[in-house]
Amino acid sequence: MSSNGHAATSEVRAQLNHPIIDADGHWLEFGPLVREEMRKIGGDKAVEGFSFFPKLVQKELAMSVAERRANGTGQQAFWALPTKNTRDRATAVMPQLLYERLDEFGFDFSVMYPTAGLGLPLIPDAEQRQAACRAFNTFSAEYFGKYADRLTPAGVIPMHTPDEAVAELEYAVTQLGLKVVMLGSLIRRDVPAATEMHPDAAKFVAYRDVLGLDSDYNYDPVWAKCVELKVAPSFHSGGRGFAMRMSPSNFTYNHIGHFAAANEAVCKALFLGGVTRRFPQLKFAFLEGGVGWACQLYVDLIEHWEKRNIDALAEVDPTNLDHTLFRELAEQYGNTTIVEALRRREAALDTAMPPKGSVDTGGIENLDDYSACGITKAEDIKDLFATNFYFGCEADDRMNTLAFNRKNNPFGAQLHALFGSDIGHFDVPNMAHVLPETYEFVEDGLMTPENFRDFTCDNPIRFLGGTNPDFFKGTVVENAAAAVLAQGNAEVSVNGQAEGQVAK
Repeated sequence: MSSNGHAATSEVRAQLNHPIIDADGHWLEFGPLVREEMRKIGGDKAVEGFSFFPKLVQKELAMSVAERRANGTGQQAFWALPTKNTRDRATAVMPQLLYERLDEFGFDFSVMYPTAGLGLPLIPDAEQRQAACRAFNTFSAEYFGKYADRLTPAGVIPMHTPDEAVAELEYAVTQLGLKVVMLGSLIRRDVPAATEMHPDAAKFVAYRDVLGLDSDYNYDPVWAKCVELKVAPSFHSGGRGFAMRMSPSNFTYNHIGHFAAANEAVCKALFLGGVTRRFPQLKFAFLEGGVGWACQLYVDLIEHWEKRNIDALAEVDPTNLDHTLFRELAEQYGNTTIVEALRRREAALDTAMPPKGSVDTGGIENLDDYSACGITKAEDIKDLFATNFYFGCEADDRMNTLAFNRKNNPFGAQLHALFGSDIGHFDVPNMAHVLPETYEFVEDGLMTPENFRDFTCDNPIRFLGGTNPDFFKGTVVENAAAAVLAQGNAEVSVNGQAEGQVAK
């Protein structure tokens, strides 16, 4: 046993017969190097874009609590990177050092997401945003290029419009050879009424575009391009700094649950917007928010459908109400106030309610909230949700085990939880402890060895390799990945239906 009370990494690996694939590690951008290289690639605009959010954070941290309160600004993260373990800090900065230490961590292959780069798809200025994403992706591809058998970086894709997303997807995948893409989400949009009536104050009012539902744009060209390029979209946007995570004094208040909230918003929109129905072969990953929220959303979607599907709505159709009987019962059992109120409104009560689809339903023509995803029975929700969505989970999150609870998840579903180390960030003080901490779920009886394999190996392979069968070619896990994908194909031939190939 190691001094921290966990089994040593070598002891854990000795018990496994499968590789460990880290679906969400993080590298730390060394500012002077990144800015210098991005300037060479994309010019001043690229550097301005890369510097936008760091400067904004510095500005907001320089405010007093009273100033943040007055401006509706949330407390930002301070001391947000590891410092005590200098070797780990350097490991997150330098790919060669990370590559050499992967065996020490027990990882065979890692997908590396950026840190400062997470915000690049959300830069407000279009020219800066596009230049920064292009230059950053170009730099990332080269920075990790020689380590491709065990490390692969995620490209950052702006999503303010479908056109710019498609353009950067095309470049990142076909020109740079990137195999993982992180799409921007919760895009900030101006509220038209605020802009028209109070232009000076409009910057304080916004809504977040969740891409799959009620967007100003049709994002189907983006999903189609992902299918064409064989890349599985992943989302890593957060939910701090707006809505209910705006404490001017407490970062922890703002931080807890913010990835989960952001992921739920987009996942729910993609589902109800019918994206998984129109693109059944495409898999989506929602990272760093865990899977607890996904289990809840899965249940809620089923239970809401049971009460709000088009046939069930007949139970609450206002025209069902027998006004005469209600008035008679009120006269017999109600108090004076109820009876007098009914008598005053007798004429209105005797008049039928407005017809369906008129003002009483908000002006919508189709009352079926599930029409876009074509749900005809509750089991359809399992097919479209538990098949197409993957959920990035940090190593020590006890809620990870909920994904594998077939007794609790409706229709015996096992949600696709993805192991993510989150190395490089403040919540990982020692990179070598990540795998042993995760394996404690098996030691404590909360996961079976089969669950653990799904979590740390098979699910990452299915997510990345299911969309691109060649994803792992040339990597150290090529043979293991091929076996997992072949097993999935064999199950398709037996069951007659592919995972992700639900009826259209």
